[in-house]
Amino acid sequence: MRHKLSLVLTLCAWLLATGSHWDVVQTFAWGRMIATYSQTMSLTQAVEKTFSAGATCGVCAVVAAAKSQDSAHPTSPAAGKSLEKIHLVFAPAPAAPLLLSSASFSWSLSDQSVPVTCRAAPPVPPPRALA
Repeated sequence: MRHKLSLVLTLCAWLLATGSHWDVVQTFAWGRMIATYSQTMSLTQAVEKTFSAGATCGVCAVVAAAKSQDSAHPTSPAAGKSLEKIHLVFAPAPAAPLLLSSASFSWSLSDQSVPVTCRAAPPVPPPRALA
């Protein structure tokens, strides 16, 4: 339960951080417009009227204004150009070549182990978890 909750909260945070919540609101508005228009006309005409440029509802106007405001005022440096350099304070030191003597590679037959190819059979029946 805790794992599912953390996944749902992470998904919600991601959607809010990327601005996708406005897409969800816009989809809801389109669905409501199609449902309203289809009461007085055919479904194809309702869909055409919903997605025409002339027919916008109040929610569509709010979403368009909010999206334009979000794009006009970027909140992250990735959205606009950064004026400062990024200084790497903890940059890794260049790796020095590692010199090993040939004496460190002297292997004997006693150092080698034979891999085990057979395993014990699992217990039958499998043990039950304690409830």
